[in-house]
This record gives sequence, structure tokens and C-alpha cells, in this order.
Amino acid sequence: MFGASTLVVKIIGSIGSVSAGLDLGKEGPLVHIGACFASLLGQGGSENYRLRWKWLRYFKNDRDRRDLITCGASSGVCAAFRSPVGGVLFALEEVATWWRSALLWRTFFSTAVVVVVLRGFIEYCNSGRCGLFGRGGLILFDVSDVTVTYHVNDLLLVALVGVLGGLLGSLYNYVLHKVLRLYSLINERGRMAKLLLSLAVSLFTSVCLYCLPFLAPCTPCDPSSETICPTPEGSGNFKQFNCPSGYYNDLASLLYATNDDAVRNIFSTSTPNEFRSISLLIFFALYCVLGLVTFGIAVPSGLFLPIILMGSAYGRLLALALRSFIHIDQGLYAVLGAAALMSGSMRMTVSLCVIFLELTNNLLLLPITMFVLLIAKTVGDSFNPSIYEIILELKGLPFLEASPEPWMRNLTVGELAAAKPRIVSLQGIERVARVVDVLKHTSHNSFPVVDQGAPSSPGGTTELHGLVLRSHLVAVLSKKWFLKERRRTAEWEVRAAFTSVDLAEKGQKVEYVKLTEEEMDMYVDLHPFTNTTPYTVVESMSVAKAVVLFRQVGLRHLLVIPQYQGAGISPVVGILTRQDLRAHNILGAFPHPANKRRRGQKQESMPAYWLAQTKQKEVENREEDDDDDEGEDG
Repeated sequence: MFGASTLVVKIIGSIGSVSAGLDLGKEGPLVHIGACFASLLGQGGSENYRLRWKWLRYFKNDRDRRDLITCGASSGVCAAFRSPVGGVLFALEEVATWWRSALLWRTFFSTAVVVVVLRGFIEYCNSGRCGLFGRGGLILFDVSDVTVTYHVNDLLLVALVGVLGGLLGSLYNYVLHKVLRLYSLINERGRMAKLLLSLAVSLFTSVCLYCLPFLAPCTPCDPSSETICPTPEGSGNFKQFNCPSGYYNDLASLLYATNDDAVRNIFSTSTPNEFRSISLLIFFALYCVLGLVTFGIAVPSGLFLPIILMGSAYGRLLALALRSFIHIDQGLYAVLGAAALMSGSMRMTVSLCVIFLELTNNLLLLPITMFVLLIAKTVGDSFNPSIYEIILELKGLPFLEASPEPWMRNLTVGELAAAKPRIVSLQGIERVARVVDVLKHTSHNSFPVVDQGAPSSPGGTTELHGLVLRSHLVAVLSKKWFLKERRRTAEWEVRAAFTSVDLAEKGQKVEYVKLTEEEMDMYVDLHPFTNTTPYTVVESMSVAKAVVLFRQVGLRHLLVIPQYQGAGISPVVGILTRQDLRAHNILGAFPHPANKRRRGQKQESMPAYWLAQTKQKEVENREEDDDDDEGEDG
């Protein structure tokens, strides 16, 4: 996902897809590109071509790698929108599963460096040395020259923008979900199917962009403004397109410009007569269709800019329809429409608000932008999840939600662990052949280490020593740090043979380790390589609490231990990972008696059953509380 080949393909593919005029944005690919750069730096380069920078090797651990990827993603948002604070908040709101104070200033430092570098390149490219780069300055869609004045009556119309934005955003998510399911069936047929689908969408886009401007009438140029009328050489954002001299085609001016220029045209203020209603309606309908059919094909694509284009056209259309009732500039209504549609689809609030403020450079828009975003998100949440959650579900990525499902309170982690295959554990001093066999025939990332009949345990029961990682086991096998007899090793022996960098090495495979029969009969002491203080929970804990603990602490493994210890009882019930705690996987892997079909009875779903049980328990708890209160009153 973050490899060097993925990075190269993403860069080249993003350049080609954006310059081809497809209805997609560069923001999503830039987030991925930034994350790829950060991941490769943290690993010292790709798997085949390692960068031999010794100081980078100290970042090769899971926590620093997560932090670097988060910083890279926020830097990608900053590079796309020139929005440093918005990039930090985007990482906080959408990217990072868990957050800590050190990560805040690290992401802020990363985006600050990005802005400084961007500013330097823009200054260098002002004379046209870099093509289209740098046009518009550091602020992409500047509307700071407009003073925003509104009254209480205008808030009703602004609320209407938010409500319609939430409805349109949820409808867009619903239709896009259906299209992505269809595309997944086509893409599964192989590379040729992917190629043909991409070519068909590209051809359809080109035909629509060329033919539809013929439907728009020619508009006479405003004699009071010299910048609207196109020059004979065709320069400027407004296009003549088969119109006589002194006229321009407003629809062609939107479709033939770059996506950034099209947004600037719609956001332009003090221009109430530049665009006809029919042209904006055609533009809105076209980009709705193109946005639905383009996202999901085999090209790097983002959702930000297509939704901004649709939302800006929708906001300007609404302003034209209500022109006799509004007191706010139509260009600012286009900004509010774009924010409403993005919030209705992506369900972002804080980061989206800051991004729009940094995009438009008008602080006076803050109150009504917040108002619109909250209304659009509330309306959208009542219909379906955000577009990001839909894509995560389709791809099967193990993302944990901030709050667990209500029915998870009536399921214990012991029941969940019992539904999984039997756990594979290792002894504290294990034979090399056993370690190799476990590594080759399992895909687990960690293994519990137990001591049979440990002297420290009462009655000689089995004792849990901790968790050992697969990478540590492979490192031990690679260095052939073996013992000829069963014995415990001292800590200084391990420190002399292994460094922290050796144990942090990722990507090693046990298949590449060559061992003789004599070495396979030797032993390895796993005690020095074991994490003796893993996070553990008792098997009676509810899954809801386990999800909260797993997400907030940022765990990778969660050990489930038995409620009662004793002879003959295993010290480990199971290990839960992120995949095991996803609601979708629990529903598919954990059958419940209430789900069994009975003749003549309707099958009841497991969430509904557990939710009913949860409500019943809440009622019982309230009744007990009421009884306690009556006793205290008496």
C-alpha cells in the first residue's frame, strides 16, 4: 500500500488523469503520495533498494511509522489546498485512528514546511517558468475582496443551502456506492477489463466536454469589464467557442478551463450575470454523472475537487433562483454550496471549515460556513454513512469507529475469542524446528509465550510470560542465535548479539532462512525477546469496552486471559486484533442462537437481538435506581 512502485504509479497516473480532463481531483492522490514518501523514509527506502542512511533506521518501529504516515497524509492535504492548519485537522478528524499531543506539533511542523516550500516555488514560477503551477497564488480561490453582510432573514436561506446539501450529499453517496459495487465486479475480470473501462469513461468524458457547449447560447461581453471578453488569441478563462466577436460561451468557459479555473469562475464575486441558469444546470448535471462514473476506475483519483465543482454550481444555481430574496453575493453562495455538498457527502466539519477559510481567505464567512456544515452533516447522517466509510467497507480495510455498536455490550471478549481458531502458543524455551513450523504454517504477527509448570506459579500451573513478535523470531533465526541445551540466557547475552535496529527490521521471511538438521534440533530462549507487559483483558469484559481500549491506546494485539486461574487451565483464552473487533466481522463469524431459523418464525438479526437485550438491561437498571431512590426517600 505504501511501497515505492505504488508511489511511482500514483504520481504518473495522477499527472495523466488530471491533465486528461477527467472529473477527478489531485487531492486524494497527493494524500497517498505524502503517506508513501513518509513510509519509505521511515523504513529506510523500499524493500529492494534500501537507503543506507543510518539515522533513518531508528524510525523503523510501528509507532514512528504510524506517526510519519500521518504527517505525510496531512502534508498531502496541505500541498493540494495550500492549507496548513486544515491539513493538521484533516489528519486529526479523518486519518489518524488515535491521536496524541506529540503528533499534533509534528503534523503542524510538516505542513509548515510544505507551505514554505510551496511559497518559494510560487515566487520562482511567477514569470511563467512552470506552466500552470503557481497561478492564483498561495490562496487558490481568493474572495477576500468581498465584505460579507447578512441579516437574520438570510440565515433561513443559508439553512436551506445546508439542508439541500445534506440531501444531495447522501444521495450522491448512495448512487456512488451502487456504481462502485458494479465496478468491483468489472475490475475483478482482469487488467484488460480495467483498461477498457478506463478508456470508455475517458472517451465519454471527452465527448461530453466537447459537445455540450453547443447547447449554450452566446453571451454578449460586458462593456464595463475588459477581462470577461476573450481575446482573439483565446487567452483568459472565458472562451469564445463559435461565438462572434464581442461574445463568449459561458458553458465552454467552465468546461474548457482547468478544474481550478472553473471553480474560480463560479466563485467569482460581483458577477451576477456572467453565467446563465441553463449553463449552470448542465454543468451541475454533467459533473454529477462524470463524478459517479469516474471514481472507481483504475486511475488515481480524488473526491474533493469534483464535489467542490458540483457544490459550487449548485450553490450558484440556488442563488440565481432566489436572487430576489438574497442579500449575499452569488459567488459566496457558490462557496457555501460547495461546503454544504462536501459536508453532506464526507461528513467533515472542523477540518473542512478551516480548509474553506484558507481556500477563500475570507474570515467573515466563518459563522455561516460553520452553520451550513453542521446542518449538512446532520441531514446527511440521518440517511447513510460518509463516503469514506462506504469506501472502507467496500475495500475491507480494518478501520475501527470511534464508538462501538450498542449490541457489543452484551457480547464478551471470551465468547468472541472462542469463535476463533485455536490459539498457537510457544514455550519460553522452544525447539528451533517448532518455531520454524509455526512461522511457516501460520500468518499471525505475534504469539503468546507460556512456561509449562513455572516454579513461580502456585501448584506448577502454566504461566503466561508475554507476547513475541514474528519479526523478532525471524531475526533470531536469521542470526542463528541457538542453544544446544534447554537453559535460560542472561540479558547481556542478547544485547551483545542484537541491537534495537536488528529487532525492528521488517519484511524478513522465514522461507529465506537456511537451517541444517543439526540447527533444527537446537533450542532458542524466547524470554529475552518477549514483551512481558502486553495489554490484557479478562474474558468477561464486554466487546464494547475492548473496542474503546483498543482504539484509544492504539493497540495491535489484545490478549484475553481467563477469569479463573488454576491447574489445567490455559493462561491465554485468545488474541484479538483489529479485524476481530470490526462489527462486520463479528456479525459474520459469531453465530447467535437467536439467528437460527425456526419453522414459521421470522429470523431475527443478531444486532436487533442484542439491541433488544441492551434496552431491556437499561430498563432494569433504571427500575433498580428508582427502587434505591424510593428507599432513600423513605
